[in-house]
Formats: sequence, structure tokens, C-alpha cells
Amino acid sequence: MAKFVAEIPSELIKELEELAMNSEQMCSEMTRAGAEVVRKNVVANMKRSFKKTDNLEKCLKITRTYKTPSDDGINTKVGFYGYFTNENGQEVPAALVANTRERGTSRGEAPKPFFRKSFKKKDIEQEMLKVQERYLPKD
Repeated sequence: MAKFVAEIPSELIKELEELAMNSEQMCSEMTRAGAEVVRKNVVANMKRSFKKTDNLEKCLKITRTYKTPSDDGINTKVGFYGYFTNENGQEVPAALVANTRERGTSRGEAPKPFFRKSFKKKDIEQEMLKVQERYLPKD
């Protein structure tokens, strides 16, 4: 019978074990960095779609990084949460205002997309790779 024996250097085994222990933290930081890029882009694009962005900008939030139970994915969301007071003194849901500007209204207001344009894959991946480089060993 044929026999095969392989020896792996102990340094490589240590690096792989360390990477396995830190993989969840690395992915969390990577998604957080990507979410920060998106948030920055949304704020920049909001200024083109709205006259005043102060109230709405306060409602733009990044969630805590969480792990989904169904597929063990690691996620961080960027979205509009809560209410703000408009010029008339009324409490208005921030997500509703953002959605009507993003998609338009049935009353004839044209859509002025600002949120969808903020997801620039190249910028997000670059920021995530910067975080990844801190965890992966250099060859």
C-alpha cells in the first residue's frame, strides 16, 4: 500500500490557528469599515438631493455589527432610523422622507437617488482590504 506523510511547519500552523481565532473579529471590522464608507458617501450625496440635510443627517446611523443566525453571516447596516422635526414643527419619520426622495412620489415628485449611488463597490472593497491586511500575515 502507498503511504504519504506530510510535515507542515509549526509557524504556518500557528498563523492559521491565529487567523481562525481572529476571523470573526476581522470580518466584523471589515464590514464596519465598508459601512463607514457608505455612510460618508450617503452624506455627500444627500447634499445634492436635499436643500437642508441637518435633520436627516442626524437620523443616518450605522448599526452594531451582528451575526445572522440563519447563515452565520456578519453584517453591519447603514440606514435612516427615528424621527425628526420638520420646519412646520411636525415629527416626520426619517426613513419615509429618505425613501420618497430616493424613489419619488405618486404625486409627481421625481426621484432623486442618493442612497443607491452611495454603494461604490470599489471604494468599499478597498477599505475592507485595508482592514484585512492588518490581520493577514505578510509573505
